[in-house]
Amino acid sequence: MKILVVSDSHRDFGSLLKAFKNNSDADMLIHLGDGENDIDDLSDIYPVFPMVYVQGNCDFGFHETTHIVRTKQGVNIFCCHGHTFSVKSTLNLLTDEARLNNCDIALYGHTHVPFCDIVNGIYVMNPGSTSLPRGGSKPSCGVIEISEKRAVTMNIREL
Repeated sequence: MKILVVSDSHRDFGSLLKAFKNNSDADMLIHLGDGENDIDDLSDIYPVFPMVYVQGNCDFGFHETTHIVRTKQGVNIFCCHGHTFSVKSTLNLLTDEARLNNCDIALYGHTHVPFCDIVNGIYVMNPGSTSLPRGGSKPSCGVIEISEKRAVTMNIREL
């Protein structure tokens, strides 16, 4: 299973569409917030493609603020924007919440800075921002691949 992970598109639909088209072999898309109009537009074009969206601090809709994806391979993914878990100062609250929800992976956005590592025994990824990168990074997205044997590979890709 291949999952495209994006965040913080901030009304730059073109950058989200570029990430999507660059990863056209993905089985699912997860958007980690601050792009509710962009994900709505993408859903209009690809109405049957599996997409998950969590609400960011700049969104005004009524989306969930967290979501758990349970894959057919048995890998559980905790998804959030990150602002309610203090991700700018620590990843401990995020990894604790993922563990409490029996998740192997924790995904977050909000900082606009890509990050990909294992923290406190949990795979953690921030895909950066597709449109407004910070910290010297370039526009980016994340890709997670999960094998039938539950092996997880995560990468950040520049757009």
